[in-house]
Amino acid sequence: MPVDRRTIRHRRNLLLLLVAIALAVSALIYGIHWWTVGRFWVVTDNAFTNANLIPVYSDATGFVTQVYYEETEHVEKGKPVISLDAQRAIAGLGQAEGELGRAVRSVSAQFEARRRACQQILSRTHLLDKVLHDIIRYQQAVPSGSVSKQTLQNAEDQAASLEADLKAARADFLQTQAQVGRTTPTNHPDIQIAKNRYVDAYIEYARQQLLAPATGYVAKRKAQVGDRVRPGDQVMTIVPLDHVWVEANLWETSLRYVRPGQPALITVDLYGESHTYHGTVEGLVPGTGSVFALLPPDNATGNFIHIVQRVPVRIALREDEVLEHPLRPGLSTVTAIDVSNYEKSPNAALTTVSMPEYRTNVYSQDVANANAKAEEIINANLTLKNTEIDKECTTIVPQHTSP
Repeated sequence: MPVDRRTIRHRRNLLLLLVAIALAVSALIYGIHWWTVGRFWVVTDNAFTNANLIPVYSDATGFVTQVYYEETEHVEKGKPVISLDAQRAIAGLGQAEGELGRAVRSVSAQFEARRRACQQILSRTHLLDKVLHDIIRYQQAVPSGSVSKQTLQNAEDQAASLEADLKAARADFLQTQAQVGRTTPTNHPDIQIAKNRYVDAYIEYARQQLLAPATGYVAKRKAQVGDRVRPGDQVMTIVPLDHVWVEANLWETSLRYVRPGQPALITVDLYGESHTYHGTVEGLVPGTGSVFALLPPDNATGNFIHIVQRVPVRIALREDEVLEHPLRPGLSTVTAIDVSNYEKSPNAALTTVSMPEYRTNVYSQDVANANAKAEEIINANLTLKNTEIDKECTTIVPQHTSP
């Protein structure tokens, strides 16, 4: 049965009215939701997981002889990851050990020379004192004729000669004293120079074993057996996956109420919406991404186009959630930040460096071990035990005067 135009118009108007009502209700619901909830959330899909990428560099020169860990393997801090050929380092260490021993013996000889010069001063001083006493007795005996003038003259000539010898002995003593100064056979500058050369050679030898500076998983292994590495060459990267955070790149127009300490909800594409991570804003990076680029823009030259910039925001994740659902650096996320509480200053960063990967002590023992070895070498080559100058030497340095 055909339908007249009035019925068709009525049905059309009714349908349009229902659509308009549905749109109005949807807009009202959206407006209420935005006013009560949505306006307090900043959402972006330009957010990615991040972690510390700890590089392992070579601090020595040599050929790679062994690779202990492959990519994706877990390595503990302090474990060797790469071994280098240490033959030249061993030879250099042996040469430094010989030079240190020779320096110790040479300095010991200087102290012995000073002791010998001191004894010569004492000997000549005692002999001169004897001759001076004889001169006094001869002077008293000459008037009576019991001692001839020739004997007195000979004694005076001998005293003059002994005074000259004593001056020469004092000069020898001062020369050796200038060489050793107020040092001891263990802290003499020559020994310290040789000791530090030995420490440097020992560190070169110890660094033939490349150690993991932190606990994590091996990635980007570059070193191959047979490669010749030099100081500064990166051989691999270690990634601690127990400390992962999110870096959300927000439009600068969305940062007005973003503050450290605000809660955040993160969904990662790896797990989808089936799992939500709970995070906390730790801080806002002090600059847009463009100013830290390899070639930052110079807006003061040429034509200018206004472009809204993005600012990275660091968001910490709960450690238990990361351990339960492991993450990797670089994963895409959708991040929502609750900005309802914006009392804090945007510069009040909550980031800390308390995690284990922010410090390492795997290199600290090298110098201590080297110093211990150097002390053993010094003690083995040290021949002079008594390092004090004879006390008599301090009393005879002033010049004697003839009567």
